Amino acid sequence: MELFNKSGVLVSSVLVLVGALIACQAQEDAIPSPTVIEAAAMQIGPTGQPAAERRLQEWAAQGSPVAQRELALRYLSNPAKRREAMELFERAASAGDAQAAVGLVGMAHDSSAAHRVIKEAATANYVAH
Repeated sequence: MELFNKSGVLVSSVLVLVGALIACQAQEDAIPSPTVIEAAAMQIGPTGQPAAERRLQEWAAQGSPVAQRELALRYLSNPAKRREAMELFERAASAGDAQAAVGLVGMAHDSSAAHRVIKEAATANYVAH
């Protein structure tokens, strides 16, 4: 009987340990709060910080609107990533991030093609009335 109690305690301890490890892994995969995401974005800075950028990319891929917006803001300074920035702003704005919507409007305003299309649409609506 004593052997059974000792092995039962051992098995129970192992199961609790495995459960704790699974819980820790789940927390690592979870999307952090907006404050944590914005702090990570600030770590990137002008010289870049690859680890922080990778974290933002992971959170953005998991669907965090804040991470999508912050990553888009970082991509604005890189002309090669401008299209990706716009897509990230669109996804974040669609998810309800107001700051991303402002960024998207700013990008559209800066774009001469978008500005021309908006102007033409406004003129067409004005003439039709």
